[in-house]
Amino acid sequence: MSRPHDGHPPAFPFGNPFRMIFPRRSHQSPKIVGLLNSFEENLAERMKKLKLKDQGSVLSLFWMRLAMELLSETYADIKVLITDLQFPVADWDEKLMDIYLDNSVKLLDICLAYSSELARINQAHLLLQCVLHILDTSRASLSQEQLLCAHSSLGDWMKQISLRNPKLENCSTILNGLIESLHLNKVKNSTKGKVLIRAMYGVKVQTTFVCSIFAATFSGSSKPLVDLHVADKFLWAEVFIDLQANVNGVVRSLASNGSPTLLKELEAVEVNVKRLYPLIGSDGNGPVEEETLQNSVLDLRKSSERLVQGLDLLSKEVEGFFQIVLTGRDALLGNLRVDNSDSYSRTENNVESRL
Repeated sequence: MSRPHDGHPPAFPFGNPFRMIFPRRSHQSPKIVGLLNSFEENLAERMKKLKLKDQGSVLSLFWMRLAMELLSETYADIKVLITDLQFPVADWDEKLMDIYLDNSVKLLDICLAYSSELARINQAHLLLQCVLHILDTSRASLSQEQLLCAHSSLGDWMKQISLRNPKLENCSTILNGLIESLHLNKVKNSTKGKVLIRAMYGVKVQTTFVCSIFAATFSGSSKPLVDLHVADKFLWAEVFIDLQANVNGVVRSLASNGSPTLLKELEAVEVNVKRLYPLIGSDGNGPVEEETLQNSVLDLRKSSERLVQGLDLLSKEVEGFFQIVLTGRDALLGNLRVDNSDSYSRTENNVESRL
């Protein structure tokens, strides 16, 4: 897939891809139409909740946790929709099945990369805990050895945070693979199948958007961002286009300003670390007022506590989403008929080996 010169993944002008899904003269059951409309309306409401009220709310752990929570709700909704449609796995289009299984593995890979990054940041926090433990007293009571230890730990923290996680390297490539799967393919001549693929398209759009924001946040770059063009036939299309322009615009603005990190809580900790680092000095004898030092320590303590709390909550949401994807995938594979076709067996074996 070719990339434009600005380094961002290409947008896909789908036009109106649902001409082949819902022909004008096709008869649709009111019940099925109601199920689809309900799904799309719920999706639109979730997207509304993610719109930023101000630039300061972007890329916070709270926003990221909300985005992952709402994404999990959408996956729960698609499961309910499949049940309500009474659309058994045996009736799934083979190509749709292949895309679903392949995408599930991509999502599991992405979740593992994000969990790895959250764990890395959390691990580095142990250095700050050491510093705060040492400095939890008056400067006069500290020995030169203790000050040197605290100073060294702060330096080590800054070095660790500045490192890039190699497990995040492939996220952009994986995201591009998800984008390619957004192309809607023909399915069996089944109204239920067409409803399902339309609903799954909405799920994939939301998934791609959220994952691209996460990738940009963790990488500190706007390159992972994607700009998707969707057909105006969706009930959630207008809300999504507004949301995408809103969030992507703020992220690109922050990245262009050269922010050291795009994660709000982590940036606050980094600011306080850099403020405290010279105060204790490499020799522990800098002329610093006691009140100034204690205020800096207090600020670092507060910001680091907010960071850790946010990391823990987000980690649980990522793990929960991982389990939803894994469970859904395993349930689908478990329902495949053994004598259905060799292609399903090859797909299952390929997915298992990749996982």
